[in-house]
Amino acid sequence: MLTGRTSNKLKIINDPVYGFIRIPTEIHYDIIQHPYFQRLRRLRQLGLSFYVYPGATHTRFDHVLGAMYLMTVALRELEMKGLQIREEERNAAITAILLHDIGHGPLSHSLEGCFMKHVGHEDLSIMFMEELNKEFDFKLSLGIEIFKNSYEKRYLHDLVSGQLDMD
Repeated sequence: MLTGRTSNKLKIINDPVYGFIRIPTEIHYDIIQHPYFQRLRRLRQLGLSFYVYPGATHTRFDHVLGAMYLMTVALRELEMKGLQIREEERNAAITAILLHDIGHGPLSHSLEGCFMKHVGHEDLSIMFMEELNKEFDFKLSLGIEIFKNSYEKRYLHDLVSGQLDMD
């Protein structure tokens, strides 16, 4: 018999690159299950590369799950080196990396700017995040702050978008 709290939402995914990836929290599971996120399954990470390299079938969905895994590893390493990261900050950083590409359209960067001039995927990502934040009762707010680089611990944003990011 299992003791303590168990959830059907705490899943493990078998990733082709990183092996078994654990979804860290129920809210991350719910984000992944959301239709906005699920659409990433149909968006190719590598643009039109699959025409030349038939094996280049990596999707934005695959990509962000790998980035989520790398974020958990990076945060754990930083904590082992003595950096104090609260659970709320850890979960928010994972949320930020999970959603960092939510605004991408088809064929990666190949079509960016074709339909809406001066609107990049980062702008669209923020729009998606804000809408998701409403749906999730504003539980994504700190993750959005980290994504926008408006949170006091700037290194968390650097892990999402910077020279040594998980992207």
